[in-house]
Amino acid sequence: MARLKEILTGKSIAVAPGATDAWVARLIEEAGFPLVYMTGAGVANTLLGEPDIGLVTMSEMVAQASRIAHAVRVPVLADADTGFGGVANVARTVREYERAGIEGLHIEDQAFPKKCGHFEGKVLVEPGEMVLRLEAALAARTDPDFVIVARCDARAVEGLDAAIERARLYARVGVDALFVEAPQSLEELRRIPEALPNIPLIANMVEGGKTPLVSAAELERLGYRVVLYANFALRVAAYAVRDALTTLRDTGTSAGLLDRILSWKDRQTLVKLPEANAFEQDIMKRAASHRVAGSDRR
Repeated sequence: MARLKEILTGKSIAVAPGATDAWVARLIEEAGFPLVYMTGAGVANTLLGEPDIGLVTMSEMVAQASRIAHAVRVPVLADADTGFGGVANVARTVREYERAGIEGLHIEDQAFPKKCGHFEGKVLVEPGEMVLRLEAALAARTDPDFVIVARCDARAVEGLDAAIERARLYARVGVDALFVEAPQSLEELRRIPEALPNIPLIANMVEGGKTPLVSAAELERLGYRVVLYANFALRVAAYAVRDALTTLRDTGTSAGLLDRILSWKDRQTLVKLPEANAFEQDIMKRAASHRVAGSDRR
């Protein structure tokens, strides 16, 4: 369970693409990334076909987190929105996420129902209420290596200075990392680590969002330990699927798309069909040996 903490305290930045489900998580792991991020926005988009406006329930998020965590061997950091209620709800959220097999989560200081960090019209809770959420989260975890990240969404509502002050307060509670969402310039990305030097920091690159796209190498130089690409995989896939479906509609055949789809063999390898077949064959051999032994005794 300490793997995520090791990433957060390591010398090199970790790039964490977002997974909406176990299938995408496997692709992320296969590509060699050290960490999978379960994106709340992506889960809302794919599970419900809805925007990221607080519609996904805690139980739905936990179920998806469990599927993702059990599909990969690398650690998983998951979005837990606002903690889904008061302090008792936050405590239950942490316990359920921990049981699901992930290694950490982040909780934000928005009021419920929350919105995507790059949407307009966000509403914050008072800093004291967020402190209660964080205290509940820290008290509820059973494994001290389970990572609690405080996400601050105050930049768009109160400005960067206020967001930094909130983040300092959250750090004093004892969280493992901070995630100041949606800084609006390279200078703001630079100011955050300067103002918060003694705690691991997470950045989020959202193509077309409020934060400029900065390379992992530059973010590492600035002082960040993890960079999320929360919905990059989802949006790449949607673009490719939309394009391919248009071609299929217009031509009536998939024959011209064979160089643009995952091969049959690669698909089955990704979902570990060879391992499933080998397991089945092994069980059949074991069962057969018991039948033979039973016949000999008779």
